[in-house]
Amino acid sequence: MAWYDRGMSDAPTVTTEIRDHVFLIGLDRADKLNSFDVRMLRELAEAYAAYEANDELWCAVLFGHGDHFTSGLVLNEVGPAVASGQPLFSGGVDPLDLTEPRRSKPVVCAVKGWCLTIGIELLLASDIRVAAAGTRFRQMEVNRGIMPFGGATLRFPQLAGWGNAMRWLLTGDEFDAAEAERIGLVQEVTPAGKELERAIELAEHVAACAPMAVQATRRSALRTVELGPGAAKANLMNDARALMSSEDAAEGVRSFIERRPARFRGR
Repeated sequence: MAWYDRGMSDAPTVTTEIRDHVFLIGLDRADKLNSFDVRMLRELAEAYAAYEANDELWCAVLFGHGDHFTSGLVLNEVGPAVASGQPLFSGGVDPLDLTEPRRSKPVVCAVKGWCLTIGIELLLASDIRVAAAGTRFRQMEVNRGIMPFGGATLRFPQLAGWGNAMRWLLTGDEFDAAEAERIGLVQEVTPAGKELERAIELAEHVAACAPMAVQATRRSALRTVELGPGAAKANLMNDARALMSSEDAAEGVRSFIERRPARFRGR
């Protein structure tokens, strides 16, 4: 596993590894249940920025080292930073996909053990989501006198439906992987210990497709969700025409005619 190097003498809290066109991003405060302090938030944003900046990286996988994805925020540190207006992701790409600069490429997320508060919000900000059987989820901000501020109030009702989202947002109760799959928070539940392997398989599958086409497809879908079908429709044909003139589109046609897998190059 390669470290994400910030030039620091002590070990970073986020690891990265490149596997062909797939970028693995690992939360690595396992001794603290991968709880997020301000430093870890910034290092995760820097890892996302490295992913976004590298044209040879076509899909990322976000996961946690150790037994848990994350036990949430170190509230006594992050809370005052948020209250004072301190920027949490300056110099990086917001991993919660709420503020500029935003990423343009897909993320597959694998969770296990505890997946609390910001863990659910990182899931909601991802594109494909896998959970290990036995994963325990809680969006418990209301039990601490605060509200979710990483996207749960925006995305959870839209994804799961009002009643399903409010059941968990307004009570802070714990729910399991089966419930997460039922309400659409995760797409697959794997046996414990297999969630990362499956997430990497899915990322490799995405990365085998034409990257510009993947990004355009994601962008169009995101416009629909965030701006409405009209905005997506207004851009649809322009995006499609731009892809039609790409080298990857020509390779796609050749591979179809020659009955072989396509070899995309991202241009």
